[in-house]
Amino acid sequence: MYFDWTYIVLVMPCVLFSLWASSSVNSTFKKYSSQMSRRGITGAQAAERVLRSNGVSGVRIERVNGNLTDHYDPRTNVIRLSDSVYGNTSTAAIGVACHEAGHAVQYAQSYAPIKFRAAIIPITNIGSKLAMPLILIGLLFAVFENLSYTFVYLGIVCFGLSLVFQLVTLPVEFNASRRALAAIETGELLTEEEQKGARKTLRAAAMTYVAATAVALAQLLRLILIFGRRRRD
Repeated sequence: MYFDWTYIVLVMPCVLFSLWASSSVNSTFKKYSSQMSRRGITGAQAAERVLRSNGVSGVRIERVNGNLTDHYDPRTNVIRLSDSVYGNTSTAAIGVACHEAGHAVQYAQSYAPIKFRAAIIPITNIGSKLAMPLILIGLLFAVFENLSYTFVYLGIVCFGLSLVFQLVTLPVEFNASRRALAAIETGELLTEEEQKGARKTLRAAAMTYVAATAVALAQLLRLILIFGRRRRD
């Protein structure tokens, strides 16, 4: 019976970290969704103030269904805020809304990492779709050793592209959160005490991106170890 120690040692801890991060962001958002801001500013209004304070215009702010489905769409120049954020006056909602506005500001100011991430999205999407099929094709052609490992290594390279995307995403997300918290403080959108709720919400959300990067890195290392060992054998 084959025991895959690489999955247990490398991947499993990262998967557990990812599950913890996902649970943490939901529980943190729920906790601070009950902490209403004294100034009564909604998520949509907070996002608008961040845009205005950075001299960004022409960005629409719309409501979107779901929970924590908030995002900025650069193709249509629209910030979409979920039902629990758009009209909510909680510190969590304001933190999330300002974070998404931070992404809009990044594009408006040509922030290099987000421009680079946008440029590589088509390549990383193709790579992530081709990775496993190429590795499987390589295994099917195992009788032809050189051809087999050519496909396998191409698959590993394609999988590595998803890790590149995750690595580029980290500075983009952390920077958007820094912009959000700076705007909240300078614009006095929340009191000093209330800012803690927004900060903890954004920190919990950031951990989900760190976890996703860790999982991608662990999976890549696992593939390299498995097929590198087979090649030597």
